[in-house]
Amino acid sequence: MFATAIIYNKIELQVRCVYYPGLSSHPEHHLAKRQMTGFGGVVSFEVDGDLLTTAKFVDALKIPYIAPSFGGCESIVDQPAIMSYWDLSQSERAKYGIMDNLVRFSFGVEDSEDLKADILQALESI
Repeated sequence: MFATAIIYNKIELQVRCVYYPGLSSHPEHHLAKRQMTGFGGVVSFEVDGDLLTTAKFVDALKIPYIAPSFGGCESIVDQPAIMSYWDLSQSERAKYGIMDNLVRFSFGVEDSEDLKADILQALESI
């Protein structure tokens, strides 16, 4: 899938960890293969940086909307530590696997090359 290629192959030096069931390295990949006909367009990953570095990456993106929802056909990006889990302490978020540098990216219907270029330029800005 396009999302996997972008996140896994192109930016591995600037991303610490990728969470996507379509990757064979994902701990639940075997289950996802059995239960799904596709792996979906939502990818979570940890930027190589802290809370502010990750916020800078998210802010540098030009195409996706910044929102804590993944219900539309447009690309949407979310930094859970400062959006959907803002009211929890860092240690409480960590219990749920929500690190300061976690990004959730829902790939939409925009041109894949445009999305790829946008992600790469945002990573270069940090």
